[in-house]
Amino acid sequence: MGGAIILLDKAWYTQYDRGPFHSFDDSGEWLQMDKAGHVFSAYTLGRWGHAAWQRCGTSERDGILIGGGLGFLFLAGVEVLDGTSSGWGFSWSDMLANTTGAGFFMGQEVLWGEQRSTLKLSAHPTPYADQRPDLLGEGLGERILKDYNGQTIWWSTNLWSFAKQSRLPHWLNVAVGYGGEGMTTAFPNTNERTGPDDRFRQFYVAPDVDLTRIRSGSAVVRTLLFVLNGIKVPLPALEFRSNGRILAHGLYF
Repeated sequence: MGGAIILLDKAWYTQYDRGPFHSFDDSGEWLQMDKAGHVFSAYTLGRWGHAAWQRCGTSERDGILIGGGLGFLFLAGVEVLDGTSSGWGFSWSDMLANTTGAGFFMGQEVLWGEQRSTLKLSAHPTPYADQRPDLLGEGLGERILKDYNGQTIWWSTNLWSFAKQSRLPHWLNVAVGYGGEGMTTAFPNTNERTGPDDRFRQFYVAPDVDLTRIRSGSAVVRTLLFVLNGIKVPLPALEFRSNGRILAHGLYF
């Protein structure tokens, strides 16, 4: 983690002007999609950290507190770098999102000893990145990470885990998702020539699969399913937009 923070500082932050440590309020940017990304990242890194810590033979308590908190610690380090960058600043709303993601993982482990609900990500290319490739990414890899218009953060809940005496498939989940579209700037862009942009929020309902509950005798396969479980399985979905439209997707990712 320390090495990753140092490499990130050298590879990214040294390209921009630095200054004294400061904070700024970015809570209104990108329809809060960046905040949803922070929640997802802290949760996912905590889930991976917990699994790795358990493999080291630690107690369950240490695995939850230390491993589950690794995502929060890493993202807090990134916030410190932001705080010394003139173009950004330390964001308290980012830290709240980081705390929420880590707490969501750790709370379930304490309460149930398992993850009955998982945070997942799906992403697809959008035409908005062509308008602002410098901000939303140039290649496919950059656009998946930077283009908030194509990202959806999912809360995927396993049904069988709440009714373990039932005949429900162990892998069946129901997921609700959140996204935003129509964004080429952090804040709504209004000018005399183009007028306000047409950004809107998106809410989704879809079936999903908990890959970690698919049985396999292979440790390699189980590890692969564990890692891939952070990605929403492409399946049909209903989309409800804040502008009043309702869409049905035969296959949404």
